[in-house]
Amino acid sequence: MTQSALLEQLKHPNPHLRDRATLELVETRDETTIPNLMAVLDEEDTTYRRAAVKTLGAIGVDTVPFLVKALLDSENGTVRGSAAKALAQVAVYYPKVPFPTEGIEGLKTALNDPNPVVHIASAMALGVVGLPGLESLLEVLEKTDNLGLAVAIVNAISSIKSDRSREVLTKLVNDESADSYVREMANSALSRLDFVKSSLTVNSLES
Repeated sequence: MTQSALLEQLKHPNPHLRDRATLELVETRDETTIPNLMAVLDEEDTTYRRAAVKTLGAIGVDTVPFLVKALLDSENGTVRGSAAKALAQVAVYYPKVPFPTEGIEGLKTALNDPNPVVHIASAMALGVVGLPGLESLLEVLEKTDNLGLAVAIVNAISSIKSDRSREVLTKLVNDESADSYVREMANSALSRLDFVKSSLTVNSLES
């Protein structure tokens, strides 16, 4: 199947056919594949756009420079949000591949994007990146007065399983000068971290 036919198949209502198109695009890609997928990020068709995001993630770190440029330079909020989500997909597909510094820096900058869809997606993406993205999240959390962004960052931190995450969330819960809602979210996040830790402990004892 040609590249253009595979791109068309990303619109298909059948998710299995969309997934097959993603796999074939990854396996047969050439120098036009990434630019063609990037062009889909402003499509109104949500299914098509999400399939392109997923495919860009499946291609891997080669897409990062294109995605960071779109994330930081596009005037279209949908494109910027989709780029952040695609960066998260790269981390999902390739958890053992070091996530490019360029991607982390781009997502950190996008945390201050005025569009809530973009900064929430960027926070989520840094949470998916994990420990390499933690310091960027913490640095912005300390400075921001945007309540929605602070909550998004707290949720992202809670997805990063580390002693540093627990330490930061505990400090935030006990910080009486912090916003009460943010403290409440930090407390819930801390509970999730503790639940995961206890579940892992039980599983390791049973195995």
